[in-house]
Amino acid sequence: MAITNEHKAIDDLKAVAPEFAKLTEELLFGDIWKRPELSQRDKSLITVTCLVALNRIEQIEFHLRKAFENGLTKEELVAAITHIAFYAGWPASVSGFSRLKKVIEQQ
Repeated sequence: MAITNEHKAIDDLKAVAPEFAKLTEELLFGDIWKRPELSQRDKSLITVTCLVALNRIEQIEFHLRKAFENGLTKEELVAAITHIAFYAGWPASVSGFSRLKKVIEQQ
């Protein structure tokens, strides 16, 4: 079985906070991300834009990779991050673009 970004993140959490890792795995990824009202793609777009807007840069690379896995394109992510610059602030978007560039270079 290939190790996904999600599994690596869970394993990293388990080493420090096993109960939090369990909640992340079972509730967040096991329930919330699987609810049918929004597609995985839409959830990724929402998550990326929220993380950029809130300047939660430590989490953004994981979710950018997940966004690509869920079918978002570079152009769509660039458009979303550009759009939120006017609502969340220019510096937040610049930080988001920096992380997007890094993720793209790693692919």
